[in-house]
Amino acid sequence: MATNTVNGSGNGARSGAQTLLLLAAPLNVAILRALAEGPKQQVDLRHETDTPAQTTLRAQLKRLEEVEALEKHRRNRFPGVLEYDLSAAGRDLLFVADTLERWLGRAPDAPLPLGGNAAKAAIKALAEGWSTTMLRALAANPLSLTELDRVIASLSYPSLERRLAALRLAGQVEARPGDGRGTPYAVTAWAREGVGPLAAAARWERCHMPCGTPPIGRIDAEAVFLLAAPLLRLSKDVSGSCRMAVELPGKNGRRLAGVVITVQKGQVESYTSRLQGTPGAWALGSAAAWLEAMVYADTDSIEPGGDGRLARALIECLHRTLFGAKRQVRS
Repeated sequence: MATNTVNGSGNGARSGAQTLLLLAAPLNVAILRALAEGPKQQVDLRHETDTPAQTTLRAQLKRLEEVEALEKHRRNRFPGVLEYDLSAAGRDLLFVADTLERWLGRAPDAPLPLGGNAAKAAIKALAEGWSTTMLRALAANPLSLTELDRVIASLSYPSLERRLAALRLAGQVEARPGDGRGTPYAVTAWAREGVGPLAAAARWERCHMPCGTPPIGRIDAEAVFLLAAPLLRLSKDVSGSCRMAVELPGKNGRRLAGVVITVQKGQVESYTSRLQGTPGAWALGSAAAWLEAMVYADTDSIEPGGDGRLARALIECLHRTLFGAKRQVRS
């Protein structure tokens, strides 16, 4: 079992959530994909994005400009011909959208088309469950609503109840048999897979909007590993324990956040956010280094130690589980 300690505020968005909500608006993704083919005028964009209202299109173009995903320029310097084009940030944002779409395609009941009402509800539930630290709390152990109320003091009981209902309706948490003192709820495998789009979105924010989005903190680091750990499947000849830690800035120097994962014959036997002890292997890196390792399998900035084979196997499996067997390629 995992250790459950949540001391976050639960207020506001956490790293990655704002970007996922931006992509929940179907027109934003349609604009990005239309511009992936090359620069276009607004009239062409309107035609290629299912003819939205002019005011709606302008509003979404302005929003994408604000996050610097789009660039405007004059064609051949003629003042009357204004074109939109994807920036480097826009191309990276399109990758996040593709990652989000793949996750929606694995919804438990049926694939959810990006832009549909069910997909928007699922993205909102994931983003709010992440930002309120509910997913962090439930990633460790199944908890009842009363127990969630104890560990997330910043949200009222009715607010927790509403968000839990949204997560359950979206297929991201499920009820488990209880002992009569309340119904415990557990995170579903599909919600755990949501770490993929969350990590891609957090990386996008750190690369392209570091000043306008929340930094990665201890709760984010713990939540990513705790959610992903049960999904990992390694070769049967891999066993041992490994500390996977993110190095974060602190008032008194560096501080570490992450998990210790114990593997027995390729299966994850236990995982805990308590980093004490002397595991046989470890992997240490900054938040940026871990995002590169998870999203792009780039481990150059991750420092392994001890049983390097176990550490490398876990990092490789983390990338493969969340982003597919094929190594992702940067745009």
